[in-house]
Amino acid sequence: MRAEILSVGTELLLGDILNTNAQYIARELANIGVNVFYQTVVGDNPERLKNAYNIAVNRSDIVITTGGLGPTKDDLTKEIAAEYFNKKLLLDEKSLEEMMGFFKKINRVPTENNKKQAYFPEGCIIIENHNGTAPGCIIEDGGKIAALLPGPPKEMKPMFQESIIPYLKKFQDGTLVSKVLRVSGIGESSVDKEIGHIIDRQKNPTVAPYAKDNEVHLRVTAKGKNEEEARKLIIPVEKEIREVLGDINVYGVDEESIEEVIAKMLIENNLTIGTAESCTGGFVAGKLIDYPGISKVFLEGAVTYSNEAKMKRLGVKESTLNKFGAVSGECAAEMAQGIARTAGTSIGISTTGIAGPGGGSEEKPVGLVYVGIYMFGKVITRKLNFAGSRQKVRDRATFTILDLLRRELVKYLEK
Repeated sequence: MRAEILSVGTELLLGDILNTNAQYIARELANIGVNVFYQTVVGDNPERLKNAYNIAVNRSDIVITTGGLGPTKDDLTKEIAAEYFNKKLLLDEKSLEEMMGFFKKINRVPTENNKKQAYFPEGCIIIENHNGTAPGCIIEDGGKIAALLPGPPKEMKPMFQESIIPYLKKFQDGTLVSKVLRVSGIGESSVDKEIGHIIDRQKNPTVAPYAKDNEVHLRVTAKGKNEEEARKLIIPVEKEIREVLGDINVYGVDEESIEEVIAKMLIENNLTIGTAESCTGGFVAGKLIDYPGISKVFLEGAVTYSNEAKMKRLGVKESTLNKFGAVSGECAAEMAQGIARTAGTSIGISTTGIAGPGGGSEEKPVGLVYVGIYMFGKVITRKLNFAGSRQKVRDRATFTILDLLRRELVKYLEK
């Protein structure tokens, strides 16, 4: 089955809103074996929208639209779809009743034009919206399908999961299952070189590499008679990939983030941690705190941006700062030790560097970052060099120190 994503909204064309809906839908369709060959963005214009429908319907089996289902005059996605497929718009009393109930629930009085959202092309399948006032619908006509969804992601995503995916699975021959292996410490080109022989011989399962920020994802997809059969096909391929790349480099699977992996290791082994950050300004602590339950082991985080704060809060020696500077391995080591000592934790980690865009020198350029990890009386430091914007440097430094911590934890726990 070939699908096309048609995103409707002038705000998307102007760049006022990032089109995350198309990314989400494309990824979810890939997971169930539906091919997306085209993505189109069109503004709130009747003629251009009708033309976009015509192009999409003629080259795809299903067109999935987002946006343009609101109550205002420029919300035309449903109206133009009805016109294109030559179907009347009819009031659905059940949808109108549910819409009025939603307004009552949120203590808002509907306006007359809200009633527009309860009209649908005759014969369509109506998709309930439990998070907003705009139901969606599925139009089937002459072997072609149009699925209309609202624009707000908090409304669109649940509707897609609850209604569109089950609907599309009816057209599948067998079951498609994907598993994503998340790889750190190896670039995309190196990953491709190392597992090239696996990719070259792929049939079922298939292996597809994707470069992400700071890491590489490998999507292993298998087709079977059922989910159990498909998952069994993935097992030997995953095992071979792990053997080739090194199991420590494959840090997680599917939606598992690096901070989630670390948090579980800390909690399961009752290892407490504190963070001391300069250039990353709390990013490292923020990532760890994203994990629910981390309070059991995350005791304290300090942003010690100035030299005075490093000395006063962490006990960094003035002589160290005078001799080596705040951006140095020596300073990073004392910061990591200092936070562990003062917070009373098993582990202390630190970052200090020059995020830019100014402040660099020939000896210490923008992008230079030192990180420190203190664990049970031992401290290690790493010198890192990153390119890019201030935000990029801070993001990459955050991911890198978390990955280094993960690797040290793996080594420690294997003893």
